[in-house]
Amino acid sequence: MTRFDYPGDGRLAPAMQAAWARDGFLVLDGFANADACAALRARARALIEGFDPEENRVAFSAHAQSHARADYFRDSGDKVRFFVEEGAVGPDGALNRPKARAVNKIGHALHDLDPVFSAFSRDARLAETAADLGMADPVLAQSMVICKQPEIGGEVDLHQDATFLHTEPSSVIGFWVALEAADRENGCLFALPGGHRAGLKRRFHYQHGDLVVDVLDDSAWDMGGEVALEAPEGALVILHGLVPHRSGPNRSARSRMAYALHVVDRAARWSADNWLKRGADAPFRGFHD
Repeated sequence: MTRFDYPGDGRLAPAMQAAWARDGFLVLDGFANADACAALRARARALIEGFDPEENRVAFSAHAQSHARADYFRDSGDKVRFFVEEGAVGPDGALNRPKARAVNKIGHALHDLDPVFSAFSRDARLAETAADLGMADPVLAQSMVICKQPEIGGEVDLHQDATFLHTEPSSVIGFWVALEAADRENGCLFALPGGHRAGLKRRFHYQHGDLVVDVLDDSAWDMGGEVALEAPEGALVILHGLVPHRSGPNRSARSRMAYALHVVDRAARWSADNWLKRGADAPFRGFHD
């Protein structure tokens, strides 16, 4: 796997663009400095402190997608909401650990509704990077703090982001920032180099009021070339919307917090049946809007 230092102005050198075209991802060290990562971790913890698990206790399952039946999830596209780890919920439905060690993720509109995450998401360098990746008019569609809690952090199955954020033509790109070091022990990302050229295999979308998964191509992925995208604190991992990727479980004693921002091209057609909905008063905004 080829990795680079993040360029100071956000512009991608020819070697970076060639690696992107070949692999469908980039690992760029040094995007966020230690102070920026610490500030985002502190903000995430403050948001979790204000979360009342007695009001909303929806466990996020990357396997069964059971959370998709809950309106709390369905209506979260233009809100800031909290989802807990499956392993943090006891047989009686109550949390079996402090909420600071129970939350799986915070989503999905931090980039618009929280001033700390909004400022970070609209870093001018990211706008330059998005342009170099071929985006004509990038808009920020979805954001998440992914906590990957110690000992219970759940595995995320192999998937393509375009399954969940669909446009015609496909345009979604994921910007994933390691707010803490991510390695094989605490649940780093894994990806299949070149897998973005195989097309979209599944779509998660609304059909007659229900969220369903359509299988477009049931052929199996060739996992032989899978690589671990280990990332030190502050690294930026950029993921093509069609590149298959996953993350391992966290069974270590260390947390693995990350911030994921998904961007789509306003020049492409947003699919009306996407799971993510936003109100008329909350349109997608770009890096400079």
